[in-house]
Amino acid sequence: MIAPVNLTELQIGTSKRISSYDRSGGNKDYFTVEPGEDVTLAAIEGSGEIRHIWMTTAPVRGESEAFLMRKLVLTAYWDGEETPSVQAPLGDFFGMGHGITRNHSSAMLAMSPENGSALNCFFPMPFGDSARFVLHSDAEDAIKFYFYIDYCEKPIAPEVLRFHALWNRDRPAGADESARPMNNADFEFGGKNTTGADNYSILDAVGSGHYVGCNFNIHNLRMTREWNWYGEGDDMIFIDGEPWPPSLHGTGTEDYFNTAWCPQQEIQTPYHGIIMGGGPNWSGKISTYRYHILDPVIFRKSIRVTIEHGHNNHRSDDLASTAYWYQSEPHRPVSPIRSASERMPLPDVLPLDPDRLRDIFG
Repeated sequence: MIAPVNLTELQIGTSKRISSYDRSGGNKDYFTVEPGEDVTLAAIEGSGEIRHIWMTTAPVRGESEAFLMRKLVLTAYWDGEETPSVQAPLGDFFGMGHGITRNHSSAMLAMSPENGSALNCFFPMPFGDSARFVLHSDAEDAIKFYFYIDYCEKPIAPEVLRFHALWNRDRPAGADESARPMNNADFEFGGKNTTGADNYSILDAVGSGHYVGCNFNIHNLRMTREWNWYGEGDDMIFIDGEPWPPSLHGTGTEDYFNTAWCPQQEIQTPYHGIIMGGGPNWSGKISTYRYHILDPVIFRKSIRVTIEHGHNNHRSDDLASTAYWYQSEPHRPVSPIRSASERMPLPDVLPLDPDRLRDIFG
């Protein structure tokens, strides 16, 4: 792994921190966040660079509620901009979807013990004259919110790119097996995708900069006792408006995430990994990541990072992702994030009618 700074050279700037420590000198080292509330965590004036973020939560009373990591939304704004450069549910921003936490470690993002509840980010985030972090809560009850935002107060050149992170979720339409019956081989391998038009969108940005990766979360919704691999979807990254086939055209879902052969084994490396590998026959929920820290994807005018949902976009699984990139400003305006109900994970087991159960299991 390459250190982000030269540790043998004296660094320029002054180290600073904003945290939730008890301003009275006591031990109430958290902010209380009420349901529906927007809380400004930090409002920094001047220029500098965020170096590290640590966050965790606890219930004010009782036990932590389910899927809290999808009910809390983190946004960040640089230099007085009106629409955020960062917008994602809290857990998804820190590297993992499905509204849960799990211990994992990468170079840039980590969830640390206990049970992944300590959220860490090491992406550098420069700003020219101000930085603002806001937490929105759609939790049902009040929570305690603890955090550090560590930064370096220093001059930032005007041409320095700004950090961005954006969450997306979709259940894209796939092949209609009821209208056009397909055997499993045709479903997994049949047809040809020669446009990429219906691919799942990880990132669609305008400007100049470089894409530095994503986490990608799949909930396998196809019920079959046959080979039910959710992948076979090629990654296609379109740079500066180029047509299909793009300059960066991959060979399969697991291949883009630097693994192979329909994996379920969980692995964590600095720049790629599988945090959750799914259940029998690739069922259930999967979480994986790929960070282009040593190989950023450069664009001059625009970029579309896409991936097929199953070969030829045949599958209709529940997909969610958070893309990370740096670009010149202004960025494309960001729409408000989906409502809390639209962010919630689907049940682990889909209710099926008796006829469908007989079709699947005999």
